[in-house]
Amino acid sequence: MPLHRMAVGAAIAVLSAMALPAQAQADSPDIPPPGRITVDVVGVNGSGCPQGTADVATASDNTAFTVTYSNYLAQTGAGSSGTEFRKNCQLALRIHVPQGFTYAIARADYRGFAHLQRGAYGQERANYYFQGAAQTARTTHQFNGPFTDNWQASDQTEYADLVFAPCGEERNLNVNTELRVYGGTSSPQALSFMSMDSTDGSVSTVYHFEWKECPAA
Repeated sequence: MPLHRMAVGAAIAVLSAMALPAQAQADSPDIPPPGRITVDVVGVNGSGCPQGTADVATASDNTAFTVTYSNYLAQTGAGSSGTEFRKNCQLALRIHVPQGFTYAIARADYRGFAHLQRGAYGQERANYYFQGAAQTARTTHQFNGPFTDNWQASDQTEYADLVFAPCGEERNLNVNTELRVYGGTSSPQALSFMSMDSTDGSVSTVYHFEWKECPAA
């Protein structure tokens, strides 16, 4: 494999405590519910996550879940095909939570490795939404060459803008990510790439929960 297979160390970031209004604190104490949260992958689609190359796991304290990819690489130059500059992944997740609680995604942390020639640039794009609801705005993070290092990007949603799963319903959480690499003014023969994958599970995308108790029936 090319340069992107070098070992990449990354620690899972801890969700920062958010200052909430008194009413918000009463409605959502930001305490994960008891019991076990499980996440089932019910749909996988995209060139960045061929079947069997995306794994999902929940944190033992119910604060987050992680997605680990093993074949998520976009590249351009050095004989790359015309379609390799863009890779994407669409995951449909069924998240099972204890009765009486609902959740939103408060923050997402994305990580990977990039090798970008001078004049080239790479982009990470993402959004997520519940089945049957409007899609959230797609965020874009850009990295400009020359760049050869681990990369990290985070999207955080203010509490007032959080979208919670409907209480008492199980709806899929759709998670969309995309990597793009453009040669720009670099030599067409020079390889540039951007990855969001890991050979040892050390590089994961982390989605942090915000919890809320549902109204009593």
